Amino acid sequence: MTQPLETFLAENPRSILIEIVGTQGSTPREAGTFMLVSADHIWGTIGGGQFEYLAIGNAREMLASNSGLEFMDIPLGPEIGQCCGGRTQLRCRPVTPDAIDALRQRLQDESGDWPDVYLFGAGHVGRALAIALEPLPLVTTVIETRQEELNDLPAGITARLSAMPEALVSDIPAGAAVAILTHDHALDFLIAKEALARTDLAYVGMIGSATKRATFLHWLVREGGEKASIERLTLPIGGSAVKDKRPEVIAAMAAAELLTAFATYRSRSSS
Repeated sequence: MTQPLETFLAENPRSILIEIVGTQGSTPREAGTFMLVSADHIWGTIGGGQFEYLAIGNAREMLASNSGLEFMDIPLGPEIGQCCGGRTQLRCRPVTPDAIDALRQRLQDESGDWPDVYLFGAGHVGRALAIALEPLPLVTTVIETRQEELNDLPAGITARLSAMPEALVSDIPAGAAVAILTHDHALDFLIAKEALARTDLAYVGMIGSATKRATFLHWLVREGGEKASIERLTLPIGGSAVKDKRPEVIAAMAAAELLTAFATYRSRSSS
């Protein structure tokens, strides 16, 4: 789990900010990407590999002797043992109060563009999925009927206790994703019915099996739902290509599925 920026800054007051200020050709990260380097620790990454190793070494030279380079122009080719083929320019400077304020504002601005994920249920798979999503550029909310299941969720995850989770679906913003993983099939069905009644969500998924999908479809039609809406339901979440049913494995597959769904939704919305 990524250490929060505030924790890193508190524990490493003398640090160097490394920022990508230019790129040409194929590069591992884009302009604007940054990382922080102290004498013993790092926060973030500018892409890894030999070029990041060179940048870290330069930053620590700056800390140790006030020497080092403020500007680095690094070819990402055989000269440094990489094969991207592009070129990256880096700016390296000591972290100052003004720089910290700018970083905080930048992270806040960037998080405002992150899509929302709503996890209904914080049992074994729900908790594993919350943990898998925590370091990703997503705003994740976990909704539960049981207070004890909301305890000790990862930092940065919003927890909501509700006796009627299905009633909250109408408040979810357009473009969000809904993953349904409660301990109760009847509750799963109620939440899914409300979610599928909407056509503006990026993703609606439910934990389960082919049998559960067939049972839900029968129930949905009986309850007056649109039969065709089940085409917008991902069930089981995480797909069926990997047969391992450990919560952490399902969570990893579901996290990739969510990122793909958001990319597809944004592409469709912009076209």
